[in-house]
Amino acid sequence: MKKLFLISVLAFVVVGCSGVTPVPTVTPTAITVPTAAAKPTVPPATELTVMTHDSFAASEDVIKAFESSANVKLNILKSGDAGAALNKAILAKNNPLADAFYGVDNTFLSRALQADIFTPYTPTNASQIPTQYVLDPTYNLTPTDYGDVCLNYDKSYFQKKNIAPPQSLEDLAKPNYKSLTVVENPATSSPGLAFLLATVGHFGKDKYIDYWKSLRANDVLVSEGWDDAYYAKSTWGGKGGDRPIVVSYATSPAAEVFFSSGKVTEPPTGNVLGEGACFRQVEFVGVLKGAKNPAAARKFVDFIISQKFQEDIPAQMFVFPVLQNAKLPDFYKFAEQAKSPAVVSPADIDANRDAWIKAWTDAVVR
Repeated sequence: MKKLFLISVLAFVVVGCSGVTPVPTVTPTAITVPTAAAKPTVPPATELTVMTHDSFAASEDVIKAFESSANVKLNILKSGDAGAALNKAILAKNNPLADAFYGVDNTFLSRALQADIFTPYTPTNASQIPTQYVLDPTYNLTPTDYGDVCLNYDKSYFQKKNIAPPQSLEDLAKPNYKSLTVVENPATSSPGLAFLLATVGHFGKDKYIDYWKSLRANDVLVSEGWDDAYYAKSTWGGKGGDRPIVVSYATSPAAEVFFSSGKVTEPPTGNVLGEGACFRQVEFVGVLKGAKNPAAARKFVDFIISQKFQEDIPAQMFVFPVLQNAKLPDFYKFAEQAKSPAVVSPADIDANRDAWIKAWTDAVVR
């Protein structure tokens, strides 16, 4: 028994002196691994169709910036000149071909408003648009740009011939300028119609036809469109033309410098900017009534009047932006504006356009 007690004591001593502390039981704890934050869902881009004339142009980066900011996919539907495009929009009134329309000008403004194809929308920075361009106070149509249709002349031609360049509409009917002028048909050309309106505004409704008869007697040449008149019939167009005076735009001399890629530092052409010798065209944009995507169309109107697009206009469409604080490119130092353009109200144009064109046709081309 003593032996058994001794073994027990020794066992107790060995354990007590070993310094080993019993390890407590640890209960495992579940670890939660954070999951990646879910990315916000971006709705698909809205298809936005804009109907416009064939001369509409904008820089690719400007268009892409708008598409990104507005989350739209822009579809530009070019539909002929301004008059033809508007007619298509009117005919499709009950089933619109687009959401917005760009390019109604003041020669067709009353027709567009009377057709009731637009819905009012005042853009966010409408207050920055000079009041002289706001021809529709209801903002069915918002002004976007403007430019003067006038006579361009070949500087070198008149220098070589030792003839003073024309300074007024009246000059074109003088013997010194016989067989020198080409104009566009107002029935088929937008600048042709604008120039006809300049003669109506300058000479009056009762006397403008007498002026055109004097031009016919002085061998005025009529072309169906601007491209043919400016490039094929002019002395500077490079296609053998023999007419040093052409109905074009007051910005055309600046465009000549721009497209020369540095070869020309001074315009080869000048402008006739005398009293009532030009007609100022103002273009507009609007949301079409019955548009499938009216919200996107309103964003487009805001975009057109934004600083970014307004500063893109001069080098793309060679007209002046309506925003006065829009920066102009350097070559626009050669772009001119008439101080006293001829004035004909949109309502007067709408009431008499067809009659004036018919009278012109009878007097000039028949």
